[in-house]
Amino acid sequence: MGTQAPSSDLQNYNSKTVDERSAKEKAIDDWLPITSSRNAKWWYSAFHNVTAMVGAGVLSLPYAMSNLGWGPGVAVMVISWIITLYTLWQMVEMHEMVPGKRFDRYHELGQYAFGEKLGLWIVVPQQLVVEVGVDIVYMVTGGKSLHKFHELVCKKYYDNEGHPHCKKDIKLTYFIMIFASAHFVLSHLPNFNSISGVSLAAAVMSLSYSTIAWGASVKKGVKDGVEYGYKAHSTPGTVFNFFASLGDVAFAYAGHNVVLEIQATIPSTPEKPSKGPMWRGVVVAYIVVALCYFPVAFIGYWMFGNSVDDNILITLEKPTWLIAMANMFVVVHVIGSYQIYAMPVFDMIETVLVKKLMFKPTWYLRFASRNIYVAFTMFVAITFPFFGGLLGFFGGFAFAPTTYFLPCIMWLAIYKPKKYSLSWIANWFCIILGVLLMVIAPIGGLRQIIIQAKTYKFYS
Repeated sequence: MGTQAPSSDLQNYNSKTVDERSAKEKAIDDWLPITSSRNAKWWYSAFHNVTAMVGAGVLSLPYAMSNLGWGPGVAVMVISWIITLYTLWQMVEMHEMVPGKRFDRYHELGQYAFGEKLGLWIVVPQQLVVEVGVDIVYMVTGGKSLHKFHELVCKKYYDNEGHPHCKKDIKLTYFIMIFASAHFVLSHLPNFNSISGVSLAAAVMSLSYSTIAWGASVKKGVKDGVEYGYKAHSTPGTVFNFFASLGDVAFAYAGHNVVLEIQATIPSTPEKPSKGPMWRGVVVAYIVVALCYFPVAFIGYWMFGNSVDDNILITLEKPTWLIAMANMFVVVHVIGSYQIYAMPVFDMIETVLVKKLMFKPTWYLRFASRNIYVAFTMFVAITFPFFGGLLGFFGGFAFAPTTYFLPCIMWLAIYKPKKYSLSWIANWFCIILGVLLMVIAPIGGLRQIIIQAKTYKFYS
């Protein structure tokens, strides 16, 4: 398909973006989280991508299958895996398409493709919605998993009179606050490389709880009277649930929003560009993604049919100790995932504060800005903990553009492949599917949020 950089105006572009940086600008770049460290290994790419990709989404895949049905569900899962691997390859290739220049951030690539101002307006709002949206959903997921762990432990242990040790149920709000407390500490790690240990632990946890989810489902066996028909009893309900579940699947393939930022941490020379080790890490990550997603989605749906919950670990009640452990694995994983998605947001915030508002790059500026961000995501999560609806809404509204078709549009704009060539056809196929996904998935997700909101009491 060709990955040679377009030759026009490269020299002008390089001279403007690289050679004219002052010592002060270089010092600021060395302070900002994305560009401060470039000594990552290829396996950093692997577990960062696994942590970014496999998360809350995998637990909702059996539920998505129950609303999609066997045929459409399997097709959507497999096609999404192929398309997102292709668009991820495009982004890895485009990271250094201009000799001597690295597009360290998603919006920098957008600015090169669409122009300085238009590129910023096209990419930044969508990327922010994705990254902030994921962090909010992970706040909810972390809190709910802690709550479920507490509930399971309380049920398992009883006093001499046969009563559970936990006399009083604790509100979900408090569990979300407990989960957030970890981020008030971890958010002060300066850059991607500094969270590599957290990310590695999260990647291991994702594979572990995914294995528990499908393994425990197999152990439990096919539910008596299992039904594979659509969950909703009305045609409008079936259609809207179908739309929302497309968003659930889109949410599960979310790593593109941080891939350039991850690649920015890998060293690069003309002889050994960063795309080599980065792509090796991506391939390993996508093999792990397949090992997590497909067994959980297909086995979970096969065993429970349309009675499965929007989080399969809620459906699995026994063995108690194993499901409790799986919920704690989820907590550890989403702690790492939150940090992966928060890091580009921290970079944007700190760039604006230092480069636009001219604040000095100090530790207390970073301390204040990052704590405010964590507090904001915690507050929104506590206020709107609609897990299933949030997945569908954010999955369609923002993940579809940045994951499914924005890389293809940038590829067409920059490389200009020949009309009706394989590259041209493949990109337009992804664009059409991605746009359809972006239009219809948020409709179903928003409907789920509205339905759940009718019976929800704030801060309960």
